[in-house]
Amino acid sequence: MQAPRIALALTFVLTIAGCGSGSTASSPRSSSAAPAEPCDSITIAVNPWVGYEANAAVIAYLAEHRLGCKVTKKEVDEQTAWQGLDSGEIDVILENWGHEDLKQKYIEEKRTAVRVGPSGNKGVIGWYVPPWMKKEFPDITNWQNLNKYADKFKTAQSDGKGQVLDGDPSYVTNDEALVKNLGLNYKVVYAGSEQTLIKAFRQAEEKKTPLIGYFFEPQWLHLDIELVKVELPEYTAGCDADAAKVACDYPRYELDKIASKKFMDKGGPAARLVKNFQWSNDEQDTVASFIAKYKMSPNEAAKRWVEANPDRVDDWLTKAKP
Repeated sequence: MQAPRIALALTFVLTIAGCGSGSTASSPRSSSAAPAEPCDSITIAVNPWVGYEANAAVIAYLAEHRLGCKVTKKEVDEQTAWQGLDSGEIDVILENWGHEDLKQKYIEEKRTAVRVGPSGNKGVIGWYVPPWMKKEFPDITNWQNLNKYADKFKTAQSDGKGQVLDGDPSYVTNDEALVKNLGLNYKVVYAGSEQTLIKAFRQAEEKKTPLIGYFFEPQWLHLDIELVKVELPEYTAGCDADAAKVACDYPRYELDKIASKKFMDKGGPAARLVKNFQWSNDEQDTVASFIAKYKMSPNEAAKRWVEANPDRVDDWLTKAKP
């Protein structure tokens, strides 16, 4: 399943490479004419993972270049982004992972934020191992067998236990509770960032070194490496209600968009664009790979994708008209 996606991404990159990153030529669809309706401004929260950055890049590019909006992007963690909706410093969150407690506080109680519909992305969080480990140790992806492999995952940071490598401490994670409540001889160690986590999985596969860690979808690395998900106890509704007692897998997430109520009530082209924007995991992964793997700026990555997908873009923009 992965090979066609890799080929598609690489073919697209090779095709666009000849255009030159400094090109200013416009496609027939990217008219520089003034937009039909004035657009004021939009402030977009950018959470610390590249998939989110891809969402923000495309929305920012379209809002600025097609709708004539003034765009501000603020790099913040998830909790701070919600606080920004409340204070008026942020207009939109483009990729929300659950956070039912924050929805209750800011949407239901304070009424300063509103749901703006799904992003189209399907979110998966879990523990993964590099593919070489699954081939050499076929039963390693069953959590009940993890303790017998714990010694393989020891590191200088894991205090004599196996290491579960997590990413940014601000991410949604139940891993410390899972280790404790499943009786696993492991310790959660934080890599500190998505980039460090990606580097660790790449090296683990290339050098055939043991690694088990937190990872997620959508994420562009899946285009390159078929990471293998560990089977944790099945998620059932409510099994994660008490954070200290979690002993089940993560739920599957229908990722959604959240906005300031004031911003959406005001309306306008940018608000309608945010509401209409939906795309797939593969589409997000493609733009994210341009940014993270091929080192394009977010603006250039968005421009390339927008120009290659005029029908998708025109659908969002047509619906953004009054």
